[in-house]
Amino acid sequence: MGIPSDMRDVWVSKTRGLVIASPAEERKILRTKKCTDEGVRAGFKAASIACVASAVPTLVAVRKIPWAKANLNYTAQALIISAATIAAYFITADKTILECARRNSQLEDSLRRQT
Repeated sequence: MGIPSDMRDVWVSKTRGLVIASPAEERKILRTKKCTDEGVRAGFKAASIACVASAVPTLVAVRKIPWAKANLNYTAQALIISAATIAAYFITADKTILECARRNSQLEDSLRRQT
């Protein structure tokens, strides 16, 4: 089901030929990709740190604290650690991408004022 790959490739190549991006658009696309890459890298770093920062106390608590030992099974431990990791990734990536976009917008404004 669907479109065969050879037909899809022919159709996609034809649609690209109709629209030619201006140099300003190409620069904008490159800056957008750079922002996304920065956000992913920063998010990964923050997620790595959050994973260790949440895993160590969780695992120590399960071994030492009687309440945690009785109530936190493996699933609960994994949920605690993964929730902290995922939250750190998305919050940091979002903030980094928005900061980069803000810088790009200020750059475009200053370039417009110079001309």
